[in-house]
Amino acid sequence: MKERLQKIIAAAGLASRRRAEELITAGRVSVNGETVTTLGAKADPAKDVIRVDGSVISSETTFCYIALHKPPQVVTTLSDPQKRPTVVELVQNVGERVYPVGRLDYDSEGLLLLTNDGDFAQKIQHPRHQTPKTYRVKIVGRLSRDEFKQIAGGVPLEDGVFRPENLTVEKTNDKSTWLRLTLREGRNRIIRRGFEAAGRRVARLVRESIGVVTLAGLKEGEWRHLTSREIKQLLDAAGQKR
Repeated sequence: MKERLQKIIAAAGLASRRRAEELITAGRVSVNGETVTTLGAKADPAKDVIRVDGSVISSETTFCYIALHKPPQVVTTLSDPQKRPTVVELVQNVGERVYPVGRLDYDSEGLLLLTNDGDFAQKIQHPRHQTPKTYRVKIVGRLSRDEFKQIAGGVPLEDGVFRPENLTVEKTNDKSTWLRLTLREGRNRIIRRGFEAAGRRVARLVRESIGVVTLAGLKEGEWRHLTSREIKQLLDAAGQKR
């Protein structure tokens, strides 16, 4: 049965659907020897020879779902032109080629999901599904009661309001304040930008959970496979079943 090329590429574990679309429009995908650059193009993975960068892809992929404790100063990409360490280097012994689901910026740390299941990745990170993510944030200085109310009520930014859910103070002193919050969106560096707009610099940012999946039992740089129950709960929360 014919399917859109970007869906086939994602199902083969080579890239997310969005990245697959970029590969197609860049002329890096061919079907039966002919380069395809149209996003609406379809193919039959059981009959057609589909190549990405000259290599034949197969739809017979064993899906892999990984929870990684990303350390700080590690890039959430497959490769980095500046030769900085990447998250995929931390999971080289997984046995499958996986890629990150969403992002954690270079200086941030904590839970990151990786997979070779493009459909899963798309559903988990799609804005309409609003998968909740919990963070611990360390800011410089003691946070006043008025500042707390300001941040909890929403901080205006150029691309919309930063409005954390369940904002709580864990501990505070004259030098720093630790807070916990939940977000259901993934705008670039939204937490750091939100606190900076409120006049507070983020000294440390740790993502502790994504939906039902937590960092529990994982030290920096360690990873584990998601359980079938975790996968099901994540997809059920996104309104899908696998």
